Amino acid sequence: MNRWPALLLLGLLELGCAAAEPEPRPLSLPQSASATASSEASNAKPERRLSIVGTNDLHGRVLALPLLAGYVANLRAARKADGGAVLLLDGGDMYQGTLESNLLEGRPVRDAYALLGYAAVTVGNHEFDFGPAGPAATPQSATDDRRGALLALAKEAPFPFLSSNILDRASGARVDWPNIKPRVLVEAAGHKVALIGVSTAETLTTTIAPNVDDLTMKPLLAAVTEQAALARKEGAEVVVVLAHAGGKCKRFTGDSVSDECEQDAEIFELARGLPPGTVHAIVAGHSHAGVAHEVNGIPIIEQFAYGSAFGRIDLKLANGSVKLEKIFAPQELCPGAKQPDFDTCETPPYEGAPVVRDRSLRALLQPAIDASKARREEELGPTLTTEIKRSYDEESALGNLFADLMLAGVPGADVAFMNGGGLRAHLPQGKLRYGALFESFPFDNRIATVTLTVAELKRILSSNLNKSGGILSVAGLEVTAVCKQGALVLELRRAGKKPVLSDETALTVVGSDFLFLGGDGFWGDVRDKQVSVKSELMRDVMESQLKLRKTVDAAKLFDSKKPRLRLPSARPISCQKSK
Repeated sequence: MNRWPALLLLGLLELGCAAAEPEPRPLSLPQSASATASSEASNAKPERRLSIVGTNDLHGRVLALPLLAGYVANLRAARKADGGAVLLLDGGDMYQGTLESNLLEGRPVRDAYALLGYAAVTVGNHEFDFGPAGPAATPQSATDDRRGALLALAKEAPFPFLSSNILDRASGARVDWPNIKPRVLVEAAGHKVALIGVSTAETLTTTIAPNVDDLTMKPLLAAVTEQAALARKEGAEVVVVLAHAGGKCKRFTGDSVSDECEQDAEIFELARGLPPGTVHAIVAGHSHAGVAHEVNGIPIIEQFAYGSAFGRIDLKLANGSVKLEKIFAPQELCPGAKQPDFDTCETPPYEGAPVVRDRSLRALLQPAIDASKARREEELGPTLTTEIKRSYDEESALGNLFADLMLAGVPGADVAFMNGGGLRAHLPQGKLRYGALFESFPFDNRIATVTLTVAELKRILSSNLNKSGGILSVAGLEVTAVCKQGALVLELRRAGKKPVLSDETALTVVGSDFLFLGGDGFWGDVRDKQVSVKSELMRDVMESQLKLRKTVDAAKLFDSKKPRLRLPSARPISCQKSK
């Protein structure tokens, strides 16, 4: 595949005179970075506003970027007028997810980010999904660079990629990859700002094992603490973390309790563990949810996924003082739109001016859009009588459909599994087109098979039911789980048949190479199984099976009154009696 030329990074720091603001609340700054009491008035810096804009989990949705550029242009104009600056940052998982991006292994996104003027991005778990440069998603020979696509993206980017907690397993040292740095120091509004990157502890279990099995992860807290201390020694006055680790809140009033934020979320735990003044802001990602809250004195933003929104934190900077002015709720690009059309949706004014889509950015993206158009619009055959909905952590029509398609597409298979994390978008009602199938399952995972006894299947299913995270959808089986004497007990039957399968029965099971090579902790305590990875892509097998169907009906795929997984409660299931 031909590489797109990297663009020159546009200037993003603008200086001028500051305007007075009413009493922002201070965030503590260590004495080593504070102005001394004896500083001469002539050396004092005027107070200036720094607007931190965060995006995350774009997953290749390039059509959102010209509209995002319009919002950012308005904010930059506002900061230029008051003497401040804007830092545009991304919390990871930028590239993988659409035909427009995937066909060119993420280069349209990278080049668009260059034109937008991103100051830095962090490495998300799905940045590893492309594997070697070229069509193969995993190494096919000993000479293949398992991270060739990622390294090519980073090497040719005019902005830094950040990662401080991904380590080489053999040496224990931080990885040393071109233009992938633990931190970077930039100047914004006349102040030195350190940007530190970290990735979720789940990184190595949420991407395909062959691309990352030589790596290990340093705990987020240790990595951020270490890098912040080094940044202070380099003269940083402000420290911002770009974290591909997230949280989840239902509302955005500013109170994390009343807003029903998940208090044990990974990014909240990081913030609570940091000593006061270590970090002044966090741009988060990974959980595809929204956050606009202060935790342990640190403002945190996360702005859903797929380019639907951006986040913003405004800080006031002057003479070693860093003051939090405002945390903004996620700003939807197309307010109120359930399925936004970024090309045509109406937008309100932002920062006192109309939002104008960036034509030059659209022109940059147009070749990628054109290249994918024919394949995207290709009709696969069936008509969907209703929307086929996905769910990450519960049984769903989409999960059951994909499991059914794999089971039908692999002769001799008895059972098929589909992981909830692989379900990325609902399938829309009407004629099914390839683009919709691709965005529902954008991963280049291959078909894999394994022979398991019913007893082993029970252990694998019990492990999945006892934890949160992606559900295992199943085809070919009906599963009944009950609590007996404080333990979860499973019965398995072949679909539509009454006899309970004995524990000794051996079954051929089909799924993805991601799952069967250990993704999402699939195996639990089951060990040493011989997995056969096929050459066929899962998506290709599903496409061929869909072409044999005239209609697809969600009601026939999932009936909440007669589910394939009959469970005593929602996951994670605990059979221990509460005291």
